[in-house]
Amino acid sequence: MAARVSLGSRARFEDSAPRIVEDPSDLIVSKGEPATLNCKAEGRPTPSIEWYKDGERVETDRDDPRSHRMLLPSGSLFFLRIVHGRRSKPDEGIYTCVARNQLGEAISRNATLEVAGKTY
Repeated sequence: MAARVSLGSRARFEDSAPRIVEDPSDLIVSKGEPATLNCKAEGRPTPSIEWYKDGERVETDRDDPRSHRMLLPSGSLFFLRIVHGRRSKPDEGIYTCVARNQLGEAISRNATLEVAGKTY
């Protein structure tokens, strides 16, 4: 296996399209418990991260300060508590994170968030 070569000082100043360096993993979480879906991306300029659930953009505390979902500085999605009920839109679903900058975008692999012991 080839050794990983560190970037020289010259390369640090070159812009690069985003790439996902940590994909989210599938989770099974109990209703009301906290959870984190990890996502890390590299790129220059630093890419912005957005999360999508079942193809729709996820609202976080940056969109609505009352949201129970927070976008962490690392790009990970943190749930203060997992919501699953008739009155609120459930958190269960398939999530992807998308990293974007001026040079392009990178999409993570899908991660499934499942609510343990759910009853219908």
